[in-house]
Amino acid sequence: MGFYDDLTHVERKKQRGSGIGRMVVTSVTSAVIGGMVVLLTLPTLSNAGYINMVKPGTENALSSNASSSNPFVKPVSVSVGSGTVDAVKKVENAIVGVINIGQRRNSWMQNSMDVEQGQGSGVIFEKKGGKAYIVTNYHVIDKAQKLEVALPTGEKVSAKVVGADGYTDLAVLEIDGSKVTDVAEFGDSSTLQVGEPAIAIGNPLGMQFSRTVTQGIISSKERSMPMDINEDGQDDWELDVIQTDAAINPGNSGGALVNIEGQVIGINTLKISKAGVEGLGFALPINDVKMIVDQLMEKGTLERSYLGVQPLDLANVPRYEWKETLNLPDNVNAGVVVQTEVGKFSPAGEAGLRQFDVIVKLDDKNISNSAQLRKYLTMSKKPGDTMDVTYYRDGIQKTAKVKLTAPPQQ
Repeated sequence: MGFYDDLTHVERKKQRGSGIGRMVVTSVTSAVIGGMVVLLTLPTLSNAGYINMVKPGTENALSSNASSSNPFVKPVSVSVGSGTVDAVKKVENAIVGVINIGQRRNSWMQNSMDVEQGQGSGVIFEKKGGKAYIVTNYHVIDKAQKLEVALPTGEKVSAKVVGADGYTDLAVLEIDGSKVTDVAEFGDSSTLQVGEPAIAIGNPLGMQFSRTVTQGIISSKERSMPMDINEDGQDDWELDVIQTDAAINPGNSGGALVNIEGQVIGINTLKISKAGVEGLGFALPINDVKMIVDQLMEKGTLERSYLGVQPLDLANVPRYEWKETLNLPDNVNAGVVVQTEVGKFSPAGEAGLRQFDVIVKLDDKNISNSAQLRKYLTMSKKPGDTMDVTYYRDGIQKTAKVKLTAPPQQ
């Protein structure tokens, strides 16, 4: 049985082999016949316009007339133009360098000399009356004895400060406008969408890399960054910012964050620099910038409302004092303590507020810390406005109506 089984197996292999041979012969024959048919029909297909038969010396003529003679041939054109390229072209000549010049004492000559303290970026946003106006960050110009602006041409011109505010980190500069050709267009930061393109333009690491362009997306429309301006361990301000992963480096401060339409939607201001952290850059929303810049242009400073209290974050008060001194209910976990005696004729004093009152709300906005209180008085109120203050005294919630004033002259 085994012998016959083996023979049968061999015979099957022979039969399969014969079948394959027949298939190969048949395929070759079919291919030859098919090729002959195509060759015979080429003139007909060519006359019908389905293919082009190239004669020697007619290659260029064929390529230039292909689209008109043959509906199936589509010319391909490659262009370097894009939304990003167009956006950059629209705004790049309105981006300048800002050079902070200070003085340093020369020990061996016993005199002072001008030295460059730092470089940043700025955006030309207005040109009128022979002058041009630039918005930049306050920290770019801080402690400057002199300021220079490097124009897109590389030429440097002197600049003066029109207005500045350290809390909002904004400043407006004025230069001679005779050599300014372009002014940036401000967009609307309230319409931003997470994921839309964002283009940063500025001078990272100084003028050596002037008007560098980086691209990313809007990572978040609303972030709040606490700022300890006087470095006393308590936050003084909360900076509302746009988050982007477009590369922002030292020197980009004061430069433009631009949308795909070439409109400025933010002023680049800071990044998080930690080991293992990438792509966390932040810009001031242009709608906030416009409001602040208007005041800086008009008054040179940002108008603030005055309440008349010395605030202390509840979070910085020892926990046992919450009960022992402040007598707060268990459900109160954040607020601002009136730290010192309140002036009798201050807005807070006239409304009846006292030392150790804990403010938890201004109008309908919850207040968790001093930075929020100061920001609300600056951005949402003006001198002469009336404001409701909700606070706790001896465990009881109260409300006082306060009429705000301008800060007293120092």
